[in-house]
Amino acid sequence: MIRVALAGGIGSGKSAATAYLRGRGYLVLDADEVAHEVVRPGRPAFGALVDAFGPAVLDETGAIDRPFLARIVFADATARRRVEAITHPRIGEALAGALADASGDVAFVALPLYRAEHRVALGLDEVWALEVSPATALERLTVERHMDPADARGRIAAQVSNEERRALADRVIGNEGSLEDLYRALDDALAALGAGARRG
Repeated sequence: MIRVALAGGIGSGKSAATAYLRGRGYLVLDADEVAHEVVRPGRPAFGALVDAFGPAVLDETGAIDRPFLARIVFADATARRRVEAITHPRIGEALAGALADASGDVAFVALPLYRAEHRVALGLDEVWALEVSPATALERLTVERHMDPADARGRIAAQVSNEERRALADRVIGNEGSLEDLYRALDDALAALGAGARRG
């Protein structure tokens, strides 16, 4: 099985890319979706987060208040490191387990916070980086997601730069244009991978 990471910062179009790949029949594992699972009540990361940040991190239902936690994480580098230390190992274990159980020729892993160590930990064959300019990311976050501009800028600034992400990637997929442009770029990448007719 060919394993491909799909990396990209906030506003880069990962959701559109993963939806397209799934629509074409490929297996896509999404780290953001797994992150929701590992912090559910009763899971180890849940208790660790409550221990680290107290009951203020819970919403009215007793679950992790993800918007509240996101605001803390993107405003405070120390808090971000604490959350990552708690959640990332669990997310990595879940992704590795899902890949081990997967069948088919190709599997994609959407990793917003891709790091060099993921290549070995997840047995990746290639890394594709979705890339947009900070200005485009800001416009998408404020216009399409109705995010506060200051909040959006903070989230963009908290992530690695395009240059850093590009240095770790095997292929960079620019996503400044239309959805059709993105789909064509993904088709080109699939063809280069030799996966144009294969599915996960």
